[in-house]
Amino acid sequence: MKILITGATSGIGKQLALDYLNEGHEVWAVGRNSEALAELAESGLHTARLDLTDRASTLEWFKTLASLDIAVLNAGSCEYIDLPGFDSELFIRVMRTNLESMAISIEGVLPLLRQGQNPLLVLVGSSAAYVPLPRAEAYGASKAAIAYLADTLRVDLYREKIDVSLVCPGFVKTPLTDRNDFPMPARVSVEDASRYIRQGIERRNSEIHFPKRFTYLLKALSLLPKWLWTRLSQRMIDHGK
Repeated sequence: MKILITGATSGIGKQLALDYLNEGHEVWAVGRNSEALAELAESGLHTARLDLTDRASTLEWFKTLASLDIAVLNAGSCEYIDLPGFDSELFIRVMRTNLESMAISIEGVLPLLRQGQNPLLVLVGSSAAYVPLPRAEAYGASKAAIAYLADTLRVDLYREKIDVSLVCPGFVKTPLTDRNDFPMPARVSVEDASRYIRQGIERRNSEIHFPKRFTYLLKALSLLPKWLWTRLSQRMIDHGK
């Protein structure tokens, strides 16, 4: 298969790219870190250094490809807001990195998926979208928007036979989560994350969430009355003091 992965220079994206390459697929790894991309190229991956928030250059690069079977839009970042000061610059930066870049990538990959075999569009969100969590005003909002985006695309692309999968990981051990200053229950390795995602893609699951012992708990909490899970989140802040 012909597979493209954004955010492929570290973490989940890098592991996915290498695992798919080892399975014998033709893989394009997209990212911004030149040194990491050079290492990936030595492994046999096609690479491209792109700033996915630059719409013109990104769309121009996508035109150099002929077709794709799977596009995994994984690029993103995580920053937290610490009140009482609401940092709108941080909020805009996270939305641009996580959501705007994904919208541009979708515009670029859809024509290529239409030329592919049994095409699948994969959007990487987060289980943080299930319930509001402390300090996650920017990150959680961006991932909730991605979840809605995946649902609407799944409806609108149905007639074109392009499937859409949403990936909602829990905590995964990556350079990004290594910066977190709070407990991360049920954190899994990137190797496990890649395995969960590849299994879900193979099954064409509309939602791929893991680890189940953590994500099902969040899903259960989301079913509680709003006042109750709001209070539970507030208690998390109280205990963190």
